[in-house]
Amino acid sequence: MEYEGIVYRPPSEAYSLIVQVTIGCSHNGCTFCGMYKDKKFRVRELKDIISDLEQAKLDYGVVKRIFLADGDALVLKTSDLKIILLKIKELFPGCERVGVYATPKDILAKSVEDLSLLKALGIGILYLGVESGSNEILKSINKGVTAQNLIMAGRKVKESGIKLSTTLISGIGGREKISENAIESAKLISAINPDYVGFLTLMLESGTPIYKDIQNGIFHVLTPEEVVQELREFLENVEVTNCIFRSNHASNYVSLSGTLPVDKDKLLSDIDITLKGKHGYKQEEYRRL
Repeated sequence: MEYEGIVYRPPSEAYSLIVQVTIGCSHNGCTFCGMYKDKKFRVRELKDIISDLEQAKLDYGVVKRIFLADGDALVLKTSDLKIILLKIKELFPGCERVGVYATPKDILAKSVEDLSLLKALGIGILYLGVESGSNEILKSINKGVTAQNLIMAGRKVKESGIKLSTTLISGIGGREKISENAIESAKLISAINPDYVGFLTLMLESGTPIYKDIQNGIFHVLTPEEVVQELREFLENVEVTNCIFRSNHASNYVSLSGTLPVDKDKLLSDIDITLKGKHGYKQEEYRRL
């Protein structure tokens, strides 16, 4: 099985079989993102996807998890996803979970019944990049949706029973919007109550619009201390139930993990220890996307 271009996947899909059902990202306009710039978006032919699955069966035999790439597999018609998922069940009866990236627009274009069907056919987790809960920041990064769109999309996934993993980006609003990013993101996550919430920290990718804004003095990058302060303000304000929290992505200066709300006090305490200088920050050369 051959892949087209660079393939991206969530950290939790590190040991999954990755099958490209789309090439690139249908939006591909976020100012901070350097992913998929070498690809023109398209949905792959069903026959080619099925062929990849059949080849993977020959190559790997038993597969426990599958991730459908690229940027937004949920853009496929529900009928086409059904064919793919049924083929997965046929070839890999031991597959425990299928995961996908999805854009808010993909989710909103499907009914709860569509999503529930996809869950019954094997989709167990959906990854949604919300980035920020601030409408002003969402507009500035050209996300293409509002906070309310994100809330509606997240709630629809939750209603369907599919596990929802959301990601936010520390520092995405710059130094001037630290509190706005923290507080509005906390409001958004509280409104969705996802199963997972993960924090990444803004990485500077040459050639992206936000990188040019930094070079021109328009956008001011947070220091490691400011990133951690923003994270602390988010945790102080978020109100969720049984939500797994992670900031252990390779882009982060500080690695934290716990379940909210039960571990909130411990997480805040760990942050305070870091801010007091008792724990160091990850060095820049070790940060990765």
